[in-house]
Amino acid sequence: MTDTSRFPEGYEFSTDMARIDVDRTHHWLATDAYWAMDRPRDKHERAVANSLNFGVYETASGDQVAYARVVTDQELFAWLCDVYVDRSVRGKGIGTALVGAVRDHLAPLGLRRILLATSDAHGVYAKFGFEPLDAPDDWMVLRFDRQGGAGA
Repeated sequence: MTDTSRFPEGYEFSTDMARIDVDRTHHWLATDAYWAMDRPRDKHERAVANSLNFGVYETASGDQVAYARVVTDQELFAWLCDVYVDRSVRGKGIGTALVGAVRDHLAPLGLRRILLATSDAHGVYAKFGFEPLDAPDDWMVLRFDRQGGAGA
């Protein structure tokens, strides 16, 4: 699916996995995203392969300028992650349009919830109905170290 309706002129949204620039998205995340710094390339490749992927592209050149990934069972639950907009196009509304397009793509699945974790851009996500957890104390996490061992 390619969509240009909500995006600034000259940019388009696509769900076509073949268009994802894995080199570019890995570079963005591993070097400039606080949540994914130093992410190994092989882990990024597997994450991309096992997720729904979304891209925003310059219409003229076809270059990818933004990315988002969703981990989901496509029935009940989804986790929106790795949302990134290239620094050269920030401030144009591309990130907001991307989040809206991802939400609209997921809506027909009838999911119970879509979660995300972010330290910034809360205002962008709030525009689409995301809100803080009602009962954050109900949620737990099991963390692993980089070698795969459970932390204590």
